[in-house]
Amino acid sequence: MLGLRSTLNKLCVAGSSVVCQQTRNTFILKRKWHPPLHKKNGRPSKLRARHFVYDLVEDTNLAKQSDIKIILNQFVDGVGNAGDVLSLRPVNAYKNFLMPGLAIYASPENLAKHKIDENKPKVESNYSSPYVQRTLGCLSRLVLQITMSKTQPWTLEPWHVRTSFRKAGFVVPEHAITMPPVTIKGPDLTLQDKEFTVTIKVNNKEEVAVRCRIHHWATGLERLPWVPFHWKEPKEPLIAEQAPILESLPLPK
Repeated sequence: MLGLRSTLNKLCVAGSSVVCQQTRNTFILKRKWHPPLHKKNGRPSKLRARHFVYDLVEDTNLAKQSDIKIILNQFVDGVGNAGDVLSLRPVNAYKNFLMPGLAIYASPENLAKHKIDENKPKVESNYSSPYVQRTLGCLSRLVLQITMSKTQPWTLEPWHVRTSFRKAGFVVPEHAITMPPVTIKGPDLTLQDKEFTVTIKVNNKEEVAVRCRIHHWATGLERLPWVPFHWKEPKEPLIAEQAPILESLPLPK
């Protein structure tokens, strides 16, 4: 008897720690068999078991939710400026904008409070696309390693730079690449610890300078030793005129 009481007490204590939360679930049902009608002021007939069988008409959890309109509180890179009204999917709006505090609901009260007109055309940005500013930032922080032969003669051409960009994860056409003002030839080990810049034009409008370094590659005993985290260290400029540009470019952390 004492063992049964202790077990029941433990179950009661454990049950009191259970957290009960409400969920927004709505199921629309329809009776499969309708109950019989009764006369006015008469006694209703007793419901049978079949009268409690229902067909599911709609489950609101499975229904596609409509987009949510939000108002940006501040400039969001690649998205828009403060005051812009966006229409996004609920998960994207909650997770990336409402929860971090970057936006608020575009309710009539908030629209009136911030004096925002949804029908007003957006102010055109000076950039050619919403993602250009992010792209320019990524390219300006990039240290592009251009791998060239240590044993065979070569002259640096735009297709070498295009291939190096592709290895780094960027698709850059040759017509968007402006080479440095001097011709770079090799193999020349004096170029190993020097850097220069190439200019990339994005969408035929914006331009950004990219830091480049030559790395001589060979196999066997002629291979140069690997220097860890070499991209974090500033190097001597190959072209003296490009020194101010290289100093203004940030190095990756």
